[in-house]
Amino acid sequence: MEDDTAGCPVSGQLWTRRTTETVARQLAHYGIVIGARTVSRLLKSIGYALRVNHKRIASCSPLQRDEQFQKIAGIRSECQHQGIPLISVDSKKKELVGRFKNPGAKWGRTPEPVNDHDFRSLADGIVVPYGIYDLQANAGSFYVGCSHDTPQFAVDCIAQWWQSEGLERYPDATEIVILADAGGSNGCRPRAWKFNLQHLVADPFNIQVTVAHYPSGASKWNPIEHRLFSEVSKHWAGVVLEHVDVILQYLRTTTTQTGLSVTAHLVETVYDKGIKITDQQMKALNCVNDRHIPQWNYTIKPTSY
Repeated sequence: MEDDTAGCPVSGQLWTRRTTETVARQLAHYGIVIGARTVSRLLKSIGYALRVNHKRIASCSPLQRDEQFQKIAGIRSECQHQGIPLISVDSKKKELVGRFKNPGAKWGRTPEPVNDHDFRSLADGIVVPYGIYDLQANAGSFYVGCSHDTPQFAVDCIAQWWQSEGLERYPDATEIVILADAGGSNGCRPRAWKFNLQHLVADPFNIQVTVAHYPSGASKWNPIEHRLFSEVSKHWAGVVLEHVDVILQYLRTTTTQTGLSVTAHLVETVYDKGIKITDQQMKALNCVNDRHIPQWNYTIKPTSY
C-alpha cells in the first residue's frame, strides 16, 4: 500500500485511495483471508482514516483575503452601531417550474411522482429568486424573476426593495451598504452593476451606495447564504415546485425561531443580456474606489454630490 498512501505531516494521520474490499482481495493472494470490515478496523488501528477533499486553496492573495474580511467586519460593526442600513444580496439557484425532484424529504403517506429527468424542455418556466437580506431587521426579500439574471435585474430588485421596504424602515438614511459576492450579476467586475447602481438607486433616491464584495471563492461567508437561503432550502425541502405561486408561497412563509420574516414578489420584466457599458459612461459615474482594496470596495454617490 506504500504507493497508494498519503498523510498529514502534522497529525500523522494516514489515508489510502484503495478500498477495504480491494485490500482484502489482495491479501487473499498471499493466503490471508479476512473481510473488508476487519481491514477497516486494522487500518484505523495503524492511523488510517476515511478522508474527503477540503476546499482550502484560495484563488487570490491570502493577504488581500484576510484584509477584506477584516474590512467587512469593520463595516458591519459600524453599520450596527450607527444604524446604517446594511443588506446582503445574491441570486439563489435557478429553479425549474414543474414536476421536478426537489432535494430533501417531507412527511407524507406516499411519495409524490415527479419527472424522471430534469430537462428544461419539460419545465413550464425557469425562475431566478434574487434575495435581499436586511441584517439590522433580520428580514429577507425575494424578487422572483422570469427572465435573465443580469446586473440590471439585480439592481432593479434593490431599487424596488428600497422603495417598498427600505425607505419605510430607514426614513432618515443617507447611505446604504451592500455586501455581495465577487462574481455573478452583482459581482465586482460587471460594468452594468455599477452603472445601474448609479442610475437606479443613488440618483433617484439621492442616497450614497457603498459596496463591499466578499473575496473570490468566499461566497459562503455572505450572510444571505446562511441567514436566508439555507432557511428557504430547509422550508421547501422535498416540495414539488410545480407552479410559481407555490414558490412564492414557500418563500413568504419561511420563518425561524429568531424572528426571520420574508417577503416575495414576482418580477415579470424581461431583461436583455449582453448590454455593454462604454468607457465614457463609466467615467461619468460618481464612483469613489477604496484606496487599499479598490477592486472589492467602492462608494457610488449621487451625481448631485
